[in-house]
Amino acid sequence: MGELLELSVAQAVARIEAGEVSRGEYFAAWRQAAAGDELNAYLWRAEEGGEGEGALGGIPVAVKDLFCTDGVETTAGSRILEGHRPLYTATAVRKLAEAGASVLGKTNMDEFAMGSSNENSAYGPVLNPWDRERVPGGSSGGSAAVVGGRLAPCAIGTDTGGSIRQPAALCGIVGLKPTYGAISRYGMIAFASSLDQCGPLTRDVTDAALLLAAMQGRDPCDSTSVGIEGGVEAPRREDLAGLRFAVPAELAHDAIEPGVREVFEATLKRIEELGGEIAEAPLPHAEHGISAYYVIAPAEASSNLARYDGVRYGIRKGEAGDLIEMYETTRAEGFGEEVKRRIMLGTYALSSGYYEAYYGRAQKVRTKIAEDYAAAFARFDFVVTPTSPSVAFRLGEKTDDPLAMYMNDFFTVPMSLAGIPAISIPAGLATPNGGGPELPVGFQIAAPAFAEQRLLDAAYALERAIGFEARPGDGAGG
Repeated sequence: MGELLELSVAQAVARIEAGEVSRGEYFAAWRQAAAGDELNAYLWRAEEGGEGEGALGGIPVAVKDLFCTDGVETTAGSRILEGHRPLYTATAVRKLAEAGASVLGKTNMDEFAMGSSNENSAYGPVLNPWDRERVPGGSSGGSAAVVGGRLAPCAIGTDTGGSIRQPAALCGIVGLKPTYGAISRYGMIAFASSLDQCGPLTRDVTDAALLLAAMQGRDPCDSTSVGIEGGVEAPRREDLAGLRFAVPAELAHDAIEPGVREVFEATLKRIEELGGEIAEAPLPHAEHGISAYYVIAPAEASSNLARYDGVRYGIRKGEAGDLIEMYETTRAEGFGEEVKRRIMLGTYALSSGYYEAYYGRAQKVRTKIAEDYAAAFARFDFVVTPTSPSVAFRLGEKTDDPLAMYMNDFFTVPMSLAGIPAISIPAGLATPNGGGPELPVGFQIAAPAFAEQRLLDAAYALERAIGFEARPGDGAGG
């Protein structure tokens, strides 16, 4: 069984197609691995699967519990949706199934995707597979942890402000946020509708391309979905000759840990060795991304989460009183503290007299950020940054300081606001401030809208040059 768990998705598909291993045998091996979950990463696990035909035939996929799955409890990490079993399956999950993949399990997450550490789940925090005293990142921390911890060969998550890329970085795997609209959001429980995007979390860039190829496309159930023209192919580029990479001076933040900065600078040298050109480019509004994001996203969340009132979904509390009391009691008991905080922030930002001062201004900043990236891409092929300013931090370290927690998304939020694709690949290991085991560092590459193929090709070439092979249990981490 151990040998099967070491195969990448691409390698497993090749072995299955060659008849060297059966689909059922491969799925059973991963089901057994998932049953040994000690990271609190799974909320539900499948009993059977692996019989599908297609490009991903026989491949098990872990699915963030934000995606509706027909007949399977879908909670979005919240007590308010406890017991909710949708009557349909999200388009992204359905398309994976049509490609032959099977759902291995539903993964734990920050409640309604609100968080950067996976400590906001109503079902307890997920543990980082490299060091179980540290967070895996969020909100797709469960999906990142099962891939990094060899409890699933691949997974899907959602990225609103960095929730695929940041946990991928902290767990030493690849995380891709496609262009907004590349993959349908139908059946994906909404947090902030103008920002939410599905994407893959995998061990390598080739596997990310395989999952993206299966999920992307126009969906009549989602008017914002357009797909990727020409589709997606497996990346093959071996060098970076002729490509220009921009490093935004405005994102050279003081909060970057020394170890993260060292790995980032070493990766820039690697790009140059592969023939790429490095230069600074101005992104003058990117540093305001966090401020704009934490107005826009809560505002949209306050609207999206109004539907959870005890009438149609999940739990119902306070039935002995009148209708208003039922609403208030259900929401008070069903939502966690972070969700309540963001609902109140968003409601305030949208309220009469404050709408233009906060929400309207934040949308203008968002436009400026998008314009900055457009100007950069007129001169450069890619923009690169660290994925996270730090390696994985300790459980509970930032729970009492929301602003410090929000700053974990400093490098990832601008791309989400601009709607452009970005990928995080593991670039090395670094010792955290204050000491401890060496932990993974992510390197982020952003590209123009719908340039996923170029992005994957460049990331693939860089990934091969870096040769990151460390994994939990190798002595580098816990």
